[in-house]
Amino acid sequence: MTIDIIIDWLQATLRWAAPLLIVAIGEVYAERSGVINMGIEGIMLFGALVGIAAGFYMNSLVLAVLFTIVIGAFLGLIVAFLTVSRRTNQVVTGLMVNMISLGATDALFSLMSETRQNRVATFPTLFPKSMQNIPFIGPLLFAQPVSTWVALILPFIAGYILYKTRWGLNVRAVGDNPKAAATAGLSVIKLKYQTVILSGVFAALGGCVLTLGEVGYFSAGGMAAGRGFIVMAACVVGGWDPIRTALVCLIFGAADAAQLRFQTTGSVIPYQFLQMLPYVATIVALTIMVKRSVVPKTWGAAYDPKDV
Repeated sequence: MTIDIIIDWLQATLRWAAPLLIVAIGEVYAERSGVINMGIEGIMLFGALVGIAAGFYMNSLVLAVLFTIVIGAFLGLIVAFLTVSRRTNQVVTGLMVNMISLGATDALFSLMSETRQNRVATFPTLFPKSMQNIPFIGPLLFAQPVSTWVALILPFIAGYILYKTRWGLNVRAVGDNPKAAATAGLSVIKLKYQTVILSGVFAALGGCVLTLGEVGYFSAGGMAAGRGFIVMAACVVGGWDPIRTALVCLIFGAADAAQLRFQTTGSVIPYQFLQMLPYVATIVALTIMVKRSVVPKTWGAAYDPKDV
């Protein structure tokens, strides 16, 4: 019985961490270029809603993913225009995107009454039932939806791109010293646009996984539930490294899965306190690790080409 509980918790950990892992990849790229996309929370909401809408009305998970990418790129472009071209305050811009997204997604969802009574098809599993029945590793790994496997593989690909490719080197150069990068002939504005748009795409995909990874429905009132801010904390704790940030996201996913399991076991602790567990873990991790993180030198600072 105890083993079953542990396996169920570990399986839920991977599943709940998957959206965080995907969103974190884009945010790491954006922040390594010097731009804080604090609007990922709101972009996640749009990704979650668009994924459900496209999956329901078009009956296609492929189209749901494609439309999610489009809306993520569009919102990322807006954030890039405001923070990079117009050089607005990045924190205020992100909060504005989050508040608008919360109201807009709730308003749009109120017009989609059909999706409330019917769950949308979720992402399938990759492996056959025979492999899913293998003791321990079967339910833990082989019963996971394809979105979880993608989320687990992405940090390694992102790490290779960031550290082993010319584009990744350019992104890091722009985040550490944009003036020197511009002098060397790099288009600082273009690279910042690319990373912020990527962060929008991955944030929307994370929202899509949040809804289509398992539950198959959208919930009004802020379904992202602060996960965008948890991802931002994970980037800081993970030192803006894709793999270390992914490990931090797994820890947060474990805390989220644990509080859900505690609620179903009839714990005497009020469920409101159990729901605080992932956020308490975030605060504790930030308190312990924030001084050890090497911050990109122009993190959150606006870049003005005229200053070169």
